[in-house]
Amino acid sequence: MIKLLLNCLLFLFVVFASEAQTSLEQLNLPYGNLNVGFKHYTASDHTRTYSRKEDWTATSIPRPIPISIWYPAETSTVTGGEMSILDYIKILQEEEEWEFLPEEFLLSWFSYLYDTPSNRAHLKEKAQAINEGIPKTGSFPVIIYAPSYQASSIENFALCELLASHGYIVISSPSRGTHSRKLTGGNIIDAETQARDIEFLITEAGKIPSTNIGKIAAMGFSFGGMSQMIAQMRNTNIKALVSLDGTERYNYQTLSKSPYFNHARINVPYIHLSQKEIPTQVLKEYGIDEKLNTEFQLYDSLPNSDIYRLKFHHLTHSYFSSFGIFFSNRDSRQDKTDFEIMTSYKLASRYTLQFLNAYLKADDNALSYINKDPWANGISTKLLSSQTKKAKKAPFAFRNFNDLAAKQNYEHLYELYQSIKRQHPDFELLEPRLNNLGLQLVFNPEKGMYGISILELAVQLFPNSANLFDSLAEGYLHIGNKHKAIQNFKASLALDPQNTNAVKRLQELKK
Repeated sequence: MIKLLLNCLLFLFVVFASEAQTSLEQLNLPYGNLNVGFKHYTASDHTRTYSRKEDWTATSIPRPIPISIWYPAETSTVTGGEMSILDYIKILQEEEEWEFLPEEFLLSWFSYLYDTPSNRAHLKEKAQAINEGIPKTGSFPVIIYAPSYQASSIENFALCELLASHGYIVISSPSRGTHSRKLTGGNIIDAETQARDIEFLITEAGKIPSTNIGKIAAMGFSFGGMSQMIAQMRNTNIKALVSLDGTERYNYQTLSKSPYFNHARINVPYIHLSQKEIPTQVLKEYGIDEKLNTEFQLYDSLPNSDIYRLKFHHLTHSYFSSFGIFFSNRDSRQDKTDFEIMTSYKLASRYTLQFLNAYLKADDNALSYINKDPWANGISTKLLSSQTKKAKKAPFAFRNFNDLAAKQNYEHLYELYQSIKRQHPDFELLEPRLNNLGLQLVFNPEKGMYGISILELAVQLFPNSANLFDSLAEGYLHIGNKHKAIQNFKASLALDPQNTNAVKRLQELKK
């Protein structure tokens, strides 16, 4: 049977060397204590049109978004039963728009699967998830998973199950072209399209009762890694980024063409897990610049993120996905043994979980783990090496002061200012900003007294400012305290006898 031709993943070199001898049992991921439920359905994005090319029709439809969700589940009342790897693979029939493809062709029809004895054996293996398991009540952080180039929503099912077992909701859709199933070569239009799909999934996640919509991370493999960077630059609700050998490292020039591209916008914690060095033989055979092994322009240029860069010395590109681990043929030029590959995938999964725990669950132990050198975590440098770059701390600004003041209801402001000065000696409260903020709050019917507190602090810090005393007097007058208004108009007039507003107001108040 002739395979359908799909564009290859970056560095997913097709060399038929040997079959993979792996299994879920051998992989032995460190699952958490929670049961995992799984659900798959198709939604529609009515803001975009789509054509099913394989149907040979010119009719356009709303863009279909097949959605896979892994989530913490209850232990009882199972409606669909335990998922097998075959159940996951069947999802390809819909996502690849071959709904009626006989199951016997599943492994031979799609270009990233191979019909081998070991791969056929995988289909019988039981996974962790329960199909349509009853969702567990609670509030769980959300991971939006972006697959690799033209790949399935379930390409990394083992990692998604792992995260759900530790208390995350993971939601994914396939990587599809802008107007039909096929992408057009991995250009910026393809990446922007996948970024919009990520945004659609964020909205979809908000419909799930147990999601903590304030705790969202994006996780992408290969081409999906670049797409998630664009999504984060467009969406401040994405709080962390996990890149599984994402092509933002290898194809920075394409990423920079996005109209949303701005280094300053990438301002959330970011971890990039990358493949081993590409051997010289492979570089030469494919005409790849050897600088690709060392350069990472995006990493070097981001100022506002805590960034973790990990290199897994036993993983080539395709083995950052479950499909790669179980179904890819091994490349004798660069691949390690199956045991070494599974060990490293398990390690990559552990770092992904620790990173998410650190930044979405505020887990101090997890933060300590990812900040240590690998050897300090008992990991051989033959397996893993790392670099870390911390975000440049932005100077303490007036808006930071106002945020802190608001949290304490604008009380004890002088003590707050002194505390800030001890931590940030260069910080100064400027008279015009205090005056502006104070009057904005005063004129707000619900925040009048907050404005009075700001203006009282202002005259304490700037006792020779006739303008501040005049503003404070206007504030008291606005809230109906005439006595305090008269007192402060007089103080303003004493500092500036030419203050006609104070003269006028005092005359009106005497009447």
